[in-house]
Amino acid sequence: MSILDIPDVFIGSTDDEHTFVILNRRIRGADRLLTEAGFTARKVHGRTVYLLPPSSPEDAHEKAGVAMYGLLAHTHDLVDLALTTRWAPQEPTPTPAPDLRFMFTGSSLTATALTEKARSLLVQHGFVLSADGTYEPPRTEESSLLSAVVRSETHAYATGVTVRVDLGIPTPGAIPPPTRPTSPPVPGGPATGPGQHRTR
Repeated sequence: MSILDIPDVFIGSTDDEHTFVILNRRIRGADRLLTEAGFTARKVHGRTVYLLPPSSPEDAHEKAGVAMYGLLAHTHDLVDLALTTRWAPQEPTPTPAPDLRFMFTGSSLTATALTEKARSLLVQHGFVLSADGTYEPPRTEESSLLSAVVRSETHAYATGVTVRVDLGIPTPGAIPPPTRPTSPPVPGGPATGPGQHRTR
């Protein structure tokens, strides 16, 4: 299973700065919600991917935010790891090298830390220093990798540690095919239960 296929909604970005949304459950009205926010539906390796072309960080942040809040009315199982939507007016442009960096390569994950605070944060979340100076997660199942990154990224933002997550997807055409069938539609009412998502 790919990390893209775990939550109901996955928001990510490619290395060439496309923002994408993948729905792993059918959500009533999601197609209209996403297209009205500026996304275009495209078939990639048998899956529907909603794409936002490269734009300014402010524009991507705004459009993805509109889409995210609309989708949260139907499910809280939403993960946003898109680099393109990380915009804050107080941050310098270009952004300097992050204190903490997560890198997905296929189904593996490594992390690097430039500061003591970032190293301490990784250790707190169970990452282990390897011989080459990178950090590895304690477990290798995709759901555990995704949870570790979401928790660590949230912690980093809360404590002022700059962070970057590289999904290892160079272009929209490299988004992998789905590894599980799409579920039936999600009911129209609000979701119950917690999800994993980044607060805007």
